[in-house]
Amino acid sequence: MFSKVLIANRGEIALRVIRAAREMGIRTVAVYSEPDRNSLHVRFADEAVCIGAAPSAQSYLNIPAIISAAEITDVEAIHPGYGFLSEDAHFAEICESCKIKFIGPSPQAIKSMGNKMAAKEMMRKAGLPIIPGSRAVVKTKEEALKIAKQLKYPVITKAAAGGGGRGMRICHNDVRLIGAFLTAQREAETAFGNPDVYIEKYIERPRHIEFQIFGDNYGHIVHLGERDCTIQRRHQKLLEESPSPAIDSKLRKKMGEAAVKGAKAVNYNNAGTIEFLLDEHNNFYFMEMNTRIQVEHPVTEMVTGIDLIKEQFKVASGKKLSFKQENVRQTGNAIEARIYAEDPDNDFMPSPGKITTYNAPGGPGIRIDTHIYTGYEISPYYDSMIGKIISYGQNRMEAIKVMQRALEEYIIEPIKTTIPFHKKVFGNPSFLRGQISTYFVDELFKDFKEHE
Repeated sequence: MFSKVLIANRGEIALRVIRAAREMGIRTVAVYSEPDRNSLHVRFADEAVCIGAAPSAQSYLNIPAIISAAEITDVEAIHPGYGFLSEDAHFAEICESCKIKFIGPSPQAIKSMGNKMAAKEMMRKAGLPIIPGSRAVVKTKEEALKIAKQLKYPVITKAAAGGGGRGMRICHNDVRLIGAFLTAQREAETAFGNPDVYIEKYIERPRHIEFQIFGDNYGHIVHLGERDCTIQRRHQKLLEESPSPAIDSKLRKKMGEAAVKGAKAVNYNNAGTIEFLLDEHNNFYFMEMNTRIQVEHPVTEMVTGIDLIKEQFKVASGKKLSFKQENVRQTGNAIEARIYAEDPDNDFMPSPGKITTYNAPGGPGIRIDTHIYTGYEISPYYDSMIGKIISYGQNRMEAIKVMQRALEEYIIEPIKTTIPFHKKVFGNPSFLRGQISTYFVDELFKDFKEHE
């Protein structure tokens, strides 16, 4: 096992990794930007190194600075967390060339799954169901119109190298498609340095279901069940739960086997996620693979009892998976609500600032993953997620009741947060019945505005 690792990240995930490492007897090195000097991951790591100014490009995306910090502190491995460099194959390659273990999949797996078009083709060949769409990058608006005619509207544009909803536009006619196609190309070029766009048939009123997979260096790959990530806004997840209220044991087995088959097709190792869209008729389609630990990994930990971060350390150090497929059991229900420093009543605009009052919920069935505290200054430079509440119950309704109680106890002032939004969600009859789609948030806010 490693004796010292560097965490190339910030915020709650950096703190989460530090906690797992400490329990395993692994010393940790935090890196931080200048405005993060007083962050908890800096305080609780064994060592800390400032790697640059506030902009991510000068700090958390600054590969030379991170590698220099790793070499100066003599670490054996780097954990990238999620976001930033976690899915950067070049960074993983540099770690390898510097004899520093990258705690994640191989650079080859990251590359093969990083391009959405290439990933879809690889999964199609592996036998996974694929959403109908263009088999190659669409270069011109004329080609886009031809493909849309074949698929029949509605269709959706997507950035080939993308993520986070960038480049995604739903189109119901030719005029909308032409504008969306050109906009998607510009967005993709700006966000990823790659203007390539492809087009898919748009699945109406789907659910977003992802399967946690894990592989070791000896060819063992298992799945740890699903997470329902249907509640989103602008293609960004807001709430996740496991197990999904829409999936029975038969469908779970079928989707889980498909996820493992997909992971085996790329010789995957370490933690990853296969994401599917599930339509109203229980047909599922491969969407993408995330080659890293996910924000929502705690819900899987709660229902399986498996610490995914510790397992990442073990597998990266050369150990075999500590469990087999038949050992994985989902017990009870877990739900995660992401807390953002955003104003739900003002189009979810960011709400940075200093926290003067902070009270975290507690009690049975509650887990809080966060890096904030009274006096903490929320920076405008980074993602506005400031924490996660995870509730657990013996069944879904109990997990919901625990979450409702926790949301009432959670006080973060004077900044605006998504806590009021989550209160609306957890009081919504459709959510309580488990009858939702990716349109849920838009419909929820439309309903509230009509009744104001």
